[in-house]
Amino acid sequence: MEQLTFLAVHAHPDDEASSTGGLYRLLADQGVRTVLVCCTNGECGDALDGAKPDAGHHDGDEVAAVRAVELDHAVKILGVSRLVRLGYRDSGMKGWPQNDDPESFWATPVEVAAARLAEIMMEERPQVVVTYNEDGFYGHPDHIQANRITRAALELLDYEPTLYYNAVPDSVMVLWRQRWEQEDRERAEADAAKGIVRTLEERDPEEDDIKMGTPDDEISVAVDIGSVNGAKFDALEAHQSQIADSFWMKMGREQFIEVMRTEWFLRVTNPQGLTGQVDDIFAGYR
Repeated sequence: MEQLTFLAVHAHPDDEASSTGGLYRLLADQGVRTVLVCCTNGECGDALDGAKPDAGHHDGDEVAAVRAVELDHAVKILGVSRLVRLGYRDSGMKGWPQNDDPESFWATPVEVAAARLAEIMMEERPQVVVTYNEDGFYGHPDHIQANRITRAALELLDYEPTLYYNAVPDSVMVLWRQRWEQEDRERAEADAAKGIVRTLEERDPEEDDIKMGTPDDEISVAVDIGSVNGAKFDALEAHQSQIADSFWMKMGREQFIEVMRTEWFLRVTNPQGLTGQVDDIFAGYR
């Protein structure tokens, strides 16, 4: 029987755990070869003291070094067979000066990065590939670039794998947004009690136009990760420097295991001629 191989293209250390952590662990337990391509080093993440990239003492290289260790830990937890770091510098959010760094992922010509990715794909020959949609799920330049190089790399192959985008159903996104808004209110109230006045950030109209959710009836794959989402929580927790304050971590391990039982994907290419929603991302291959 042909070796089943799964490959995901993610932008930063920790992205692999948030949207595909359960899938990685589940597939590994099933004997599937799993490959992670991480495009950037994550220099624009938070420093250990919480400092943002615009802080005078923020050192991107130090942040990247910490995140490299965290990624190695997460990869072990998820049973990833092969980790490939493309090594581009983190481009930061839209409009940040890091976008213009010639060594950043965003500034790298698509065809250059795509050629590197295609070489990895030809080595591994995955039947299934996952990345983000054209909006990078939420508009991050590095996520958008990951989509672009993945699509370009697929054009260079001598075969056609099935491409999926990670997705969240609209019905679930509504619940997540409610939780995020509640956390914002609680944080503002806590700050106010300390005499701290928080200034609301101006919203980017273009970001408001990005629809993070996917209509429920368009979801192609709903994977039950209930048996392994403890490992997903542990992998997320491994990225402590970046997501210690995330809504996932605030749930605690027990609630996370109970609630976060599904990962969803949208089918983009369909060489197997699948129809409807399935519960196995390798449907048609086994």
